[in-house]
Amino acid sequence: MSNEPEEVTQIGALAKQLDITTRTIRYYEEIGLMGTINRRGGTTRSYSKDDVLRLKFILKVKSLGISLKEIQQLSDIFDINDQDFSTITPKLIEILDHHISRLDEKMVSLSSLRQDIVEYRLRIMELLSEGPS
Repeated sequence: MSNEPEEVTQIGALAKQLDITTRTIRYYEEIGLMGTINRRGGTTRSYSKDDVLRLKFILKVKSLGISLKEIQQLSDIFDINDQDFSTITPKLIEILDHHISRLDEKMVSLSSLRQDIVEYRLRIMELLSEGPS
C-alpha cells in the first residue's frame, strides 16, 4: 500500500475539467448521487480519483438518456454494496435495455410519421400540378 497522499481535486477545477458547473456537482451531491464527499476544513469540497470516476459515470449515463431517478437507483445499489461496480451491472443492463426498447419504439413511430409526411407532400404536389378544377 502506498504512503503517498491521495490526489484530490477542488470543485472548481473538477467542474472545469468536465465542462459542467459547480452547481451541477453540488446538486448531484444534494440528491445523493455522489455518495460522501470529503471536505477540507469542513467547507472546501475535495474530490478523490474515485469521486471523479463516479461523476464521469453519472455524466455518461445521463448523456445516454438515463434519468436522475434511475441513476439514483444505481447509486444506492453501489453504496449499499461497498462501492462494488459489479453490483450495479445487472441493474445498469436492465435500464439500458429498457432505453434501447423505448428508442426502437420511437424510431418506428418516427419512420411511420416520416412516411405519412412524404405521402401528404406528394398529394399536395399532385393537387398543385393539376391546377384549378
